[in-house]
Amino acid sequence: MSYNSILLIFFLLSTGQVTAQDSTEVPAPAKESSWAKKLLYKMVIDTSDVEKKSFRIYPTIAYAPETSFEFGFSSLYLFRAKDDPTNRLSEISAFTFITLEKQYGFWADNAIYLDKDKWFFLGRTRLQHFPLLYYGIGPHANGKDPAVVDANYILLRQRALRKLIPNLFIGPEIDYQLLAKPTFRQPDNHTYPLPEGATGTSNWAMGVALVYDDRHNVLNVRKGLFAELSFLKYSRSLGSNFSFHNIYTDVRSYHPVGKRDVWAWQVTGNFLRGDIPFNQLSMMGGDMMMRGYYQGRYRDKHMIAAQTEYRLLPFAFSSRVGGSLFTSAAVVAPRIGSFALKDIRFAAGGGLRYLLFPKKDIYLRFDVGFTREGPGFYIMTGEAF
Repeated sequence: MSYNSILLIFFLLSTGQVTAQDSTEVPAPAKESSWAKKLLYKMVIDTSDVEKKSFRIYPTIAYAPETSFEFGFSSLYLFRAKDDPTNRLSEISAFTFITLEKQYGFWADNAIYLDKDKWFFLGRTRLQHFPLLYYGIGPHANGKDPAVVDANYILLRQRALRKLIPNLFIGPEIDYQLLAKPTFRQPDNHTYPLPEGATGTSNWAMGVALVYDDRHNVLNVRKGLFAELSFLKYSRSLGSNFSFHNIYTDVRSYHPVGKRDVWAWQVTGNFLRGDIPFNQLSMMGGDMMMRGYYQGRYRDKHMIAAQTEYRLLPFAFSSRVGGSLFTSAAVVAPRIGSFALKDIRFAAGGGLRYLLFPKKDIYLRFDVGFTREGPGFYIMTGEAF
């Protein structure tokens, strides 16, 4: 799940039911509490056993450079196939939102493991009206006076993966992306050439994905390895407006340090060939990779990115409050042979963590990423990777 709530912390602290020094065993609300407080208590206090199904809905406030402040509701469903504690924890998350930038939409993500990991369903859904900034294409895109792109956007991506051997899965992947009724509001002092897909685009793809995954908590991995290699072919024969293909790779590794801390790293690459609409180019920035850069600040056909992070979960002197330090680097290019050292961009930063759901080991994160163009601030649920 991408976003979560600082409002929850305000509620918990203001009611006196949870403090940074409290134990993870939370007392029941007082009998004289109002029905509203009881309802909110049930939604946000983590009293369910880690081995049992858990479903909660709660109000959210988030912040990212792409959205400004964001308000909405999130839901999280955690379960194990057949309620068997030996099965891996599955999660389905959903989020509906409206922002101060007049953006609104519905997001959903799923990582579902069936009994004995025979099947693994990994996917995401995005339905949104999302004005965003457009800086142009290429590693030298102008960073001043971006255009504003206003459009409706749909993304549907799903992988149905069959276990080959323990932790290794393979299977078909489908992807659909729609950009409807886009408008470009050009800056006053110059005009960007309209890119491919500027009048709207609809693209279907089919492909295959190979995934290795031995993680056991997708929102906060303390030990394990995730690796993905996928191929998608967008074709006019499938009803697409554009024909191109996409090769994507992602490797993430997590290493416990002592009883509390985690060192994690990620390397990812996205490589496209053909005629690609601007909204499906490889994009640098955002709350997941290259924190501090606006998502899409740099975009092109190819991108290589890497990041590493040290997480203190929680601090040694606290049962709920932790922190992190991170650094990252990325580069985009129009051709694989044109990657250049001088075009590499760097970001670094740190943040605080608040243990939102103790029995599920899920943290709320407050991050600030610094770049040569300034800082970016983020309030999210779950770690960036």
